[in-house]
Amino acid sequence: MGCVEKHSWSKSLTTLRGLHISTERDEEILRQLNRLLKHDDEGSLIAEPMRFTGNLETRGIALIEGSGSGKTTAVDRVLSTHPALKPTSAGDPPKFLRIQVPSPATLKSLGREVLKATGLVDVSPRASAWEIWGVVRHRLALLGIVVLWFDEAHDMFLSGSAREIDDMLKMLKSLMQNESAVIPILSGTQRLAEITRFDEQVNRRLTKVVPKPLCQGVDEEPLYRMIEEYCAEVGLKPEVDDTLALRLIHASRHRFGRAIETIINAIESALEEGTRVLTWEHFATAWGMQEGCDWEQNVFAATDWAAIELDTDAENFEAERTKRQTRQVGRR
Repeated sequence: MGCVEKHSWSKSLTTLRGLHISTERDEEILRQLNRLLKHDDEGSLIAEPMRFTGNLETRGIALIEGSGSGKTTAVDRVLSTHPALKPTSAGDPPKFLRIQVPSPATLKSLGREVLKATGLVDVSPRASAWEIWGVVRHRLALLGIVVLWFDEAHDMFLSGSAREIDDMLKMLKSLMQNESAVIPILSGTQRLAEITRFDEQVNRRLTKVVPKPLCQGVDEEPLYRMIEEYCAEVGLKPEVDDTLALRLIHASRHRFGRAIETIINAIESALEEGTRVLTWEHFATAWGMQEGCDWEQNVFAATDWAAIELDTDAENFEAERTKRQTRQVGRR
């Protein structure tokens, strides 16, 4: 395959990966965010958090969805396009900050990440965690930050230490209090919901957004249309059987983001092969490379694909970790 041709379809793949398909999840995140912002006299949303409980505190949002579901893309899209959160003047920063939670996180390391995002990197190594978070609140107020988004927020609670979990939950509560209060958004896996339940006050302050998973018998047709549209973008013709969308839902763990990723990877496999037809074999090749599984355990190749169990070891590990943390926090 010539360099010019490869460059052409590489650009097309880049275009596909840059597309954002709006879903009910995006609409729900936007709806909940709008509930937490004030309106001006004309009824337009403004960059100021709504206050609750006697005008003393703000509220937050927790987006809870499995790994690879597209949480980061969805939240980023909502925040970066929200008219109330855009910079007020040229050169000004937006009114929100995205924090990639370090893994594993401590209260100090997370605070340093927030300060770095505000442009402050020279922090004394002797500063205590709560001194750092005092500076965080000052910086957020100084910059006019309205929304503080913790991406991969479940990693805030990876340590398993009851003391660390307790401190993280106290920190979240403090972010929603006093004059410098912001709207925290936490995006993470199901473990995020399990941890926030440990503190009733934090839990009630967070509105939960839990998107519906892809459903067999409902979502096949939309997935087929998406495959056709993506193929048309790069000049491919899909030739797949009636089970492909069902296999795709199962292989993606019923998660929309993973389904999109698998479709694009299958298209890439077809383009690399030099064919103009997308088949089930391209899905099998792409998914197998991602999963590292034997051919007989490949959802797109196996006859009895629905019986293939996915992620059982990871689920058991997470369940055991949650049990340990629950016991530890219960002894606080």
